[in-house]
Amino acid sequence: MQLFLEPTKNTPYVNMDAHKGIIEFRGVSSPENSLAFYEPVFETLDAYKNTSGTDLEVNMAFVHFNTSSSKCLFDIFKQIKRISNSGREVTINWFYDEYDDDMKEVGEDYSEILDMEFMYHIMDEDE
Repeated sequence: MQLFLEPTKNTPYVNMDAHKGIIEFRGVSSPENSLAFYEPVFETLDAYKNTSGTDLEVNMAFVHFNTSSSKCLFDIFKQIKRISNSGREVTINWFYDEYDDDMKEVGEDYSEILDMEFMYHIMDEDE
């Protein structure tokens, strides 16, 4: 299973590849309808649960996201936690701008609420 979405000014770059064990989001997430935008992501994650194989690397590098996207991201992390609980090794990398303490704190909040370990990284200027 694969899902690839090009970024727009309101939606993030999304790359999900079950065979390579990659889930990646980058950019801005403030779509007009977050649930509609993220529906293919939820469906792809459902399919991930039914596959065995490689470890899973999750890379989240958001510059900004709105409140409704935040709820969708929470639901994405819940699905990722289920995948992790099924026996696959999952690494979550949370990238943030070095001057954006709020974005780092959001990652820490997700990590704490969901009892999942996140690795924190400062974004390269190219991201």
